[in-house]
Amino acid sequence: MARQLDLLATGQIIPTALHQEMERSYLEYAMSVIVGRALPDVRDGLKPVHRRILYAMYELGLTPDRPYRKCARVVGDVLGKYHPHGDQAVYDALVRMVQDFSTRYPLLAGHGNFGSVDNDPPAAMRYTETRLAPIAHEAILGNISEAIVDFTSNFDNSQQEPVVLPAQLPLLLLNGCSGIAVGMATNIPPHNLGEIVDGLIALIDHPQLEDRQLWEIIPGPDFPTGGEIIDTEGIIEAYRTSKGIIPIRGVTHLETISLEGRRPKERTAIVVTELPYQVNKSAWIEKVAELVNQGRLEGIADIRDESDRLGMRVVIELKRETDSQKILDNLYRQTALQTNFGTILLALVENKPCQLSLRQLLEEFLKFREQTLIRQYSHELAQAQHRLHLLSGLLIALRNLDRVIDILRNSPDGTTAKQRFSEAFNLSEEQSDSILSMPMRRLTGLEQQKLDTEYQELEQRINQLQTLLNDRNELMKSLKKELRSLKRKFANPRRTRIRSCLSTPSSSSPEILDSLPPGKKRVVLPTVTDEPIKTENAAKKASDSPKNATPKAQQSGQNSSFTLFTPQTPPADALLTITYQGYIYWQSSVQATDSIASLKQEEDFPIYRQAIAQKELLIVITNQGKAYPISVVDIPPKDSQACSLLSLLPNAAQKKAEKVVGYFFLPEEKNTHELILLSQQGRIKRLPLSELNQLGNRGLALIKFKDADELSYVCLSSVDEEIAIATTGGRILRFKISDELLSLMGRNAQGNQALRLRYGEHLAGCVTTKAQDYLVLITQLGYAKRLPVNSLRITKLGEIGTTALQFSTKTDNLAGIVLNQPSGKVALITNQQRRLILSAESVGIWGKDGVGDRLVKLKSEESIVLVVGC
Repeated sequence: MARQLDLLATGQIIPTALHQEMERSYLEYAMSVIVGRALPDVRDGLKPVHRRILYAMYELGLTPDRPYRKCARVVGDVLGKYHPHGDQAVYDALVRMVQDFSTRYPLLAGHGNFGSVDNDPPAAMRYTETRLAPIAHEAILGNISEAIVDFTSNFDNSQQEPVVLPAQLPLLLLNGCSGIAVGMATNIPPHNLGEIVDGLIALIDHPQLEDRQLWEIIPGPDFPTGGEIIDTEGIIEAYRTSKGIIPIRGVTHLETISLEGRRPKERTAIVVTELPYQVNKSAWIEKVAELVNQGRLEGIADIRDESDRLGMRVVIELKRETDSQKILDNLYRQTALQTNFGTILLALVENKPCQLSLRQLLEEFLKFREQTLIRQYSHELAQAQHRLHLLSGLLIALRNLDRVIDILRNSPDGTTAKQRFSEAFNLSEEQSDSILSMPMRRLTGLEQQKLDTEYQELEQRINQLQTLLNDRNELMKSLKKELRSLKRKFANPRRTRIRSCLSTPSSSSPEILDSLPPGKKRVVLPTVTDEPIKTENAAKKASDSPKNATPKAQQSGQNSSFTLFTPQTPPADALLTITYQGYIYWQSSVQATDSIASLKQEEDFPIYRQAIAQKELLIVITNQGKAYPISVVDIPPKDSQACSLLSLLPNAAQKKAEKVVGYFFLPEEKNTHELILLSQQGRIKRLPLSELNQLGNRGLALIKFKDADELSYVCLSSVDEEIAIATTGGRILRFKISDELLSLMGRNAQGNQALRLRYGEHLAGCVTTKAQDYLVLITQLGYAKRLPVNSLRITKLGEIGTTALQFSTKTDNLAGIVLNQPSGKVALITNQQRRLILSAESVGIWGKDGVGDRLVKLKSEESIVLVVGC
């Protein structure tokens, strides 16, 4: 019998318990899966396969300005150099980085069939082509080098690959990530780039920023397929504890469609324009059809997919006399039209899996970005100092050119010449080498001048780099500047609505017909007649204005006035109404059912309504800065004679032809409210309501003016509110109402300069807002957009503000801004006295760099001159 081979040199066998060996081996396997495959790194937000794909394409030179290359070539390079796994795994990861319905900000650009939202498979890698997207080339791979990030050997030690990419944006939050490891999983939703950048800047400026304030800047995820988040509790829970459930609904609206046939019929249809994230459209349609065939979903006559390249459109026809709300509720309950996104914020921190809150994710990225900037600037400083050292040697040689030539003539070889240079001019070995390698063209006067210019520029750059490296505040300023630049280039409007933030109506409500899904902008033209608003003989107006009477007449020789109605106390349910043309009256809440949209073009319309129960005085403020009280009992009912607001003011105000710029009832708690006064020349003043305690019938001056200034806007503000001031040039100044920025002043003060108006620029609006609100911006040529308030940076008094609107033509200007109120309307008055009505919810949501949608058609040489919220 042959002798057995003794594998151990000592002839000993090491006994090992089976459970210990299994535990150790399985733990090593689990950690390799966690670190090497399934979980992303918190720094660049990428898994190893995505990082290797991007770096391989960078090495191939597949930049956005180069032609597309076959995906098979990319996959081959990734497999051969860095990723020793299956080719299908690499191609699947590549495809996902191209799909705009899977990735919020695609990192690759594709050419060919890369699949669809219907779960159609992509074409084989030999047919499709790809290259880097601009955001990947500039914001991820732009500054990659071994001096900035660490590199390590690949699987066979033949090449070096980066451990992490020098990402300038937190891709982990922008594109999200999902992965299942051993015993743990991650599921991070995508977010909006503009909001994330604003959150990073806020944390840089205010490291102790409260979580609530951070959540106002970053209100929630922004999925690439849109949809609507119907509850924010899951968002807050996920942002605070790293785990939460976010309910998402598809976006729907109701339409009336006509059916062809002998007798044309009309049916109500539910139109689905957006589905929740990661919902397969074709599978969802099959599920709905299956429920209808099984009798579990009644009232549906037909379902068809009318989607095209412009967007999604699934039409669900309803049977006659079917409750659309009930059908929608059943679709939400039984199908994926409403789903729950289970959020788990899990990522690798120093190669260890950690659950992180939103703040921690942002702080980890800022820490990484600060380190990469320090390494980048240190490397650049070293290179600049080395180049400056060589330039100084060249300049010394050029200033002593005759002596240099003499040394060269008398030196037998280069080594001797180099040594003589070092001794003659006290140069280093590198400087001597650079003189010997200097071409003859450097001896010309122009080349010498270029060397001098380069030397000066290098000195300036070295000083800048040393300042950045020695002063952390300057380093953070550089980081903020970089973030703002990337935001301007790559940010786009939010696609996913958040119900509680936008206060949007239910998808099943008829009002949803007036709303626009973010990212799917649809032009909505109001119904406009060609008849102008008749401003003459205003007392004869119908509808909202009482008819045919002289509102108030003065008796000759007496200070008192008489009215043609008997003063009476309004009932408990009375509503005070003030119209666009300045009429005032009260009516019961039952009578106040008239809608501005139903009024005729020539009719006056209400712009202010307020319950007057237990109210005694209406405070009216004019453009001269004076406040007057109007007793409620002096206001006539609607069915009485017409009464203008100015006619209720004292004789002196009427003779001066003062204009009313604000009116309000005093709140019950005056300590929590203040008056904000803004003049025509941009001076702002904050006044306590206690100053109105001295208000009498003759009026009270609230502000002093200089030159030809007058009061333009009056706002009643409360605690924790902000001010947004707009100019016709499209700038908006946003700042918080605080004692530090805007202190309380007395009545005799003129106020502070809020902003400097440029030549030809005027004020276009002033509103009090909160961070979660939206502004509606209207231009003179009919362009409109809704703008999130939190997209505007918070500034201080005297600053220029933020450019919130780009104009399509140089002749356009901002006509006005209003606050987006739930179910609110916006009345637009043109220079030809036409009235145009818009639903505020029908205006598309844009970022501050967009021009908006053109929502109204204007006649030749017609423009919008006034914007009124009603």
